[in-house]
Amino acid sequence: MPKGVIIGVFSQFTLMPLVGLTIANIFNFPPEIKAGIILIGCVPSGLASNVMSYIAHANLALAVTISAVTTLLSPFVTPSLMKWLGGQFIEVNFWSMMLDILNMIILPIIAGFIFNLFSIGKEKLRSKVIQMAGYFIVILLTNIVYLKAKESDITGFIIAFLKSLCWFYILPTAGAVLFRYLMKGNTQLFGKILSFVSMAGIAVIITIITATGRDSLMKVGALLLLTSLLHNFAGYTLGYSVAWLTGMPEKDRRTIAFEVGMQNGGLASGLALQMGKVATVGLAPAIFGPLMNVTGSALASWWRGRPPGRKEKGKR
Repeated sequence: MPKGVIIGVFSQFTLMPLVGLTIANIFNFPPEIKAGIILIGCVPSGLASNVMSYIAHANLALAVTISAVTTLLSPFVTPSLMKWLGGQFIEVNFWSMMLDILNMIILPIIAGFIFNLFSIGKEKLRSKVIQMAGYFIVILLTNIVYLKAKESDITGFIIAFLKSLCWFYILPTAGAVLFRYLMKGNTQLFGKILSFVSMAGIAVIITIITATGRDSLMKVGALLLLTSLLHNFAGYTLGYSVAWLTGMPEKDRRTIAFEVGMQNGGLASGLALQMGKVATVGLAPAIFGPLMNVTGSALASWWRGRPPGRKEKGKR
C-alpha cells in the first residue's frame, strides 16, 4: 500500500518547510529566529505523531511507516532543504548537518536494534550475524561522512570510527547481555526506567534551551508562540486536505494530518545546539515541540470521539 506512504512523505518534506519559509518571511523576526522556524519545518515527523494516530483511531501502521521513512531520509533531505530555504538567513553546512543527524538519529537507532537483538531477541545466530554486519556497515558509512564533514585525515577517521564502534556497537551489546542477566527477562521494569529517563531528558533539554534563549524569548516569545501555532495548525489542515484531495479514507487522512503537522522537535533542537545557536535557532523547536503535543492531544481526543463510519471502514 505505497500510496499513503508516498503522499505522507512528500507532504511532510514539502508543506511544512514551505509553510515555515512563508511564516519566516511574513513576520519580522531576526534572521536566526527565522532559520529556526524553517528548521522545525525541515525535520521529519516524530514518535508523538504515532501516539496521536493510535488515540485518534487513525491508521497506525501507516503512521509508523511514514515516520520510519522520513527519519531514514532525513540525513539527506533535511540538510538539503535547510541549505536551500534557511541558507539565506544563516550559514548551513550540508555535510556537518548530515553528520549531526546520523549521530543523533540513525546511530542511536542502530544501538537500540543491537540492544534489542541481544537482550530479548530470539533470532538465530545466522540472522544475528547478518544484522550485526549491516549495522557495522552503517557505522562505517557514517564515519565516511565524518571524513568529509570535518575534512579529517585518515588518523582522525580511524579514531572517530573506533569511538562510534565503542558507543553504538560494543557498548549496546555488552549492556544487553548485562540487562538480560540482571533483569531476568523483566522488560516491563526496564521499560519504566527508560521512559522516566526519556521524559527527564526532554524536560532538561527544553529547560536549557529556554534559559539560554531568555533574552530572545523576552523580545519575540509571544509572537513566536503565535507563529508556532500557525505552523502546527497549517500542517494539520494541509496534511488532511492533501489526503482528502487524493481520495484517501478517513483513517489515512487523520494519519497524514498528524504526520505532517507534528515534527521531531528534539532533532531540531539538537541541530540548533550543534550549530552553536541554541539560544536563537533553537527557540522555535523548543516552543513547537511541547505545543504540538498539546494541540495533537486535543485533536486526537476529538477524533477519538468520532470514529470513522462503517462506510469508510468498508473501503479499507
